Amino acid sequence: METKSFTRWQSDRVGQEVAMARWGHYGQPVLIFPTAGGDAEEIERMGVIGTLWPMIAAGRIKVYSCDSVAGRAMAARWGSVEHRCWLMQGFGEYVARELVPAIWADCGGAQMEIVTAGASIGAFNAVAMTCRYPDLFRAGIGMSGTYNLERLLGFEGNADFYISAPLRFLPGLDGPHLDLLRRRFVLLAYGEGRWENPDEAWRMADALGAKGVPNRVDVWGPEWDHDWITWRKMVPTYLDELVPG
Repeated sequence: METKSFTRWQSDRVGQEVAMARWGHYGQPVLIFPTAGGDAEEIERMGVIGTLWPMIAAGRIKVYSCDSVAGRAMAARWGSVEHRCWLMQGFGEYVARELVPAIWADCGGAQMEIVTAGASIGAFNAVAMTCRYPDLFRAGIGMSGTYNLERLLGFEGNADFYISAPLRFLPGLDGPHLDLLRRRFVLLAYGEGRWENPDEAWRMADALGAKGVPNRVDVWGPEWDHDWITWRKMVPTYLDELVPG
């Protein structure tokens, strides 16, 4: 049985071609977002798929990834800051309205709630998608996350940014959206090694906790840097916890 697939299509929501990669044949769908400059196959090149292979082979999880469309633009400062915010908003809509249906189709039409994960900017996307679309995602794993993106944008943002950034929209969230989000779970992990910024995770946890959204912060030790060796260890640890055996 084929265990990997790769698909491309044109997305009007982000104005460019996008890609989806999949590894596995059965199980809980897991969407892992790449880092800022990454593409859909980054997690395979960086060894994450290898660490997850026992769970994939056992049929516990099916892993999906996509291109870091908005993250690339932000990291490279492509276009105006307004354009980058538009891409952030459009990226969320692409994930919800195009990528998730493609994942469901690959799962035989089963509209399963998805677990998200990601590191650095990927952590932002994993948490943001869970918060923006709690009807589609049941849990988010943010590793070594960067959640305060104003400093990367160089300004406080606009309406597109407000919709896209949990630290901005969570304080005003109410009603059925918040009720459903309170039945989800966000896990925030970081190491105490080089290049890590613990304040990012705690600020995100405070914003979630203030709205009654279940979350947990896990602190790994000083030997764990902001690097792939850390995330290769974290991903299987947390998916083993969140996905039934």
